[in-house]
Amino acid sequence: MHIAVSGGPDSTALLILATFVAEDPGVVVAHHVDHGIREGSGAEAAIVFESASAFGARFESHKVDVPPGPNLEARLREARLSVLPKGVATGHTADDQAETVILNLMRGSGTDGLSGMKRSTAKPLLPLRRHEARSLCRAVGISTIEDPSNSDLGYRRNQVRHRVLPLLSEVAERDLVPVLARQCEYMAAEAGYLNDASLSIDACSARQVREAPPALARRAVRAWLASALGRPASSAEVERVMAVARNEATGCELEGGYSVRRSGGHMRIITPAQSGRAGSTASAHPGKRGEA
Repeated sequence: MHIAVSGGPDSTALLILATFVAEDPGVVVAHHVDHGIREGSGAEAAIVFESASAFGARFESHKVDVPPGPNLEARLREARLSVLPKGVATGHTADDQAETVILNLMRGSGTDGLSGMKRSTAKPLLPLRRHEARSLCRAVGISTIEDPSNSDLGYRRNQVRHRVLPLLSEVAERDLVPVLARQCEYMAAEAGYLNDASLSIDACSARQVREAPPALARRAVRAWLASALGRPASSAEVERVMAVARNEATGCELEGGYSVRRSGGHMRIITPAQSGRAGSTASAHPGKRGEA
């Protein structure tokens, strides 16, 4: 089992639990990524190595170079994923899930975004609370790292963690983390049903999108855009494409320099590299051409 271990309490708790349940703790591999963005970060790998060794797990260290600049959080994540094994398990907890739901709500990402992170072998700690992970580490006497960036309110997630969620819980007079986590499960079930129903719609066909029930049409468009953009499409982007399908516009602009153009009832996505010349069709159904 491959685990991404930053040295913080959440990922360290996952490492501990993984070695407890494994018949041979040697099959557990702790992967640490040094982003090199703060002084002394290299020493954190040694702490993770000690934790892994204490429980019989193997250890692998990775180093990436992420220069300062805009969208740092997203670029750090991309850099980590580029060196970590596919399907690596992470220590995301129910608290992370609640924060993700609020962030997705702020982005207008729709029901799929409100479903949060999917429970899987890659995210086995989603039912666990952050304070429970810390308690486990203290109980077994393992030292963990407190990343100072987790207190930096310059990151939107930290604003949600330290300001928005506590305020919402205060107003609601209850801890909203388990409430939001339960809502994720309900939303995920409903989203799965609607996603399956939307598979019959070819999002490249303006007529099919126009004539389908709006809830299903938006899902087909959202999935089509995500496959080309490599990220979830915002509600605003989906609505702009819906307007193109309704013949209210011949095209629309998307974030990142992408655009959608309609010709003869057929919609296509134009990449930034293709802008200014004929673009290739990004089909929602490979090999199937959209209808007029």
